[in-house]
Amino acid sequence: MATQAEPLLTGPDAQAIIDPANYVDWDAMLDRFDRLRSETPVVKVVNDEVHDPFWLGTSYDDVMRVSKDNKLFLNSPRSVTFSDKNSGAFVKSITGGDPNLVRSLVALDAPTHPQYRRLTQDWFMPKNIRQMEDEISALASSTVDRLVDAGGEADFVPLVSAPYPLHVVMQILGVPEADEQRMLFLTQQMFGGQDEDLNKSGMANMTPEQIMQLVVGAVADFEAYFAKLTEEKRANPTDDVASVIANAKVDGAHLSDRDMAGYYIILAAAGHDTTSASTAGAMMALARDPEQFARLKADRDLLPGIVEEAIRWTTPVQHFMRTAAEDTELGGHKIAKDDWLMISYIAANHDPAVFSDPRKFDASRSPNRHLSFGAGAHQCLGLHMARMEMKILFNELLDRIETLELAGEPVRAKSTFVGGLKTLPIRYTLSK
Repeated sequence: MATQAEPLLTGPDAQAIIDPANYVDWDAMLDRFDRLRSETPVVKVVNDEVHDPFWLGTSYDDVMRVSKDNKLFLNSPRSVTFSDKNSGAFVKSITGGDPNLVRSLVALDAPTHPQYRRLTQDWFMPKNIRQMEDEISALASSTVDRLVDAGGEADFVPLVSAPYPLHVVMQILGVPEADEQRMLFLTQQMFGGQDEDLNKSGMANMTPEQIMQLVVGAVADFEAYFAKLTEEKRANPTDDVASVIANAKVDGAHLSDRDMAGYYIILAAAGHDTTSASTAGAMMALARDPEQFARLKADRDLLPGIVEEAIRWTTPVQHFMRTAAEDTELGGHKIAKDDWLMISYIAANHDPAVFSDPRKFDASRSPNRHLSFGAGAHQCLGLHMARMEMKILFNELLDRIETLELAGEPVRAKSTFVGGLKTLPIRYTLSK
């Protein structure tokens, strides 16, 4: 296939892709991706003073291809999430040259990645997570109790959608309940570091360097916590994932401290914020559409569709970065070896070539081949758990809530990487 001249995105248009504040205005961001997908679905984003150039893919087919071809598009040579030049240099100065602050599963390539993934993969298979249904149902019930006690009006995010998946993943890891607030704080600093309300700094418009310093501090705190947990789980193993990681061996040796910390962190942080965002997104959609809420109450067979559509519609993981292992082409454009690429899951999940009326929240959408969990070797390890958590929680909500509406305007967090609602004011009546 003949390649075309490089299409460039520069100036304010380039800055808009990497500015976390822009992701607060969801519709405007979708408009931006729609224009790019229509005009230049693969485009080179250039802002030399701020960041290294990278290719941006916005069509479903291109994002799917890059996601699945793990030999040609690598995770580890460069940062697996977007980073500007100054932040990238700061990270390398701390890690000894590694562009990724956390050496987790998402930052690994073969042969190390499949070796590490196999250590916990069985834990997250449907046959195993089904054994936790009763426990998760009890957590869902106690979570909804808080909503009931709030008296008919509440902010759904801090009361329900943030603590519930955190509690689940901490149970899986074997982290004591008394430490959960600390874990919540740290996960929000890691993934919500760009938002002053989530990072608890109270400082609006922080520089990327300031944000990175917060994130580095959170990672250091995580590492210290999990180092202590590792000692405990090696001395007294229990039936949890932390014990599996602490005692796992690859090629006859325990994981290094850095690799082990990365494993814990990705399970703790990614298993929380993503499900929280999808849960809040589904609740917002239902609050805006009382008829759909009533249909769901009457017919629980619609629930899997609600869950799947929420995950597509919210797209909590907004992008990942990849690095070309050799010269190739994408969308008719030459991609050189070592070129950096951003794959936008937001854009892919709203591609009208695949999803009819993509901005509409449609529980009956079928098929729903969204890319929120990624694809290929790096497809999300916890996808079955996320689906089950959401289904159990919404069953509980539907049993106990009769009517639902917004009590104010929801607000999204500032974030280029993991995004979602940080406030969702709702008004509701209880079932009798």
